[in-house]
Amino acid sequence: MALKFGANVSTAETDYGTVLLDERAGEYWELNPTGTLVVRTLMAGGDEADAVAALTEEFDISASRAKQDVDALVRQLRTSGLAE
Repeated sequence: MALKFGANVSTAETDYGTVLLDERAGEYWELNPTGTLVVRTLMAGGDEADAVAALTEEFDISASRAKQDVDALVRQLRTSGLAE
């Protein structure tokens, strides 16, 4: 399922990953390069399986571990109210 950030969330890519700013709460989140790849894939219209494939292609990680990481990140982004 594609990922969409709320209207109050700003993003900025850095040399180290991506920073997400929740303007409502004044809090920010910092994603490492793997989190950035997952978010990029999902925001481009890919689903969780596409994000898992992207991680296993880019990094030395098993598909089962990549799925756990993708599921955890998506859950945290949605639970925090940053993403829909």
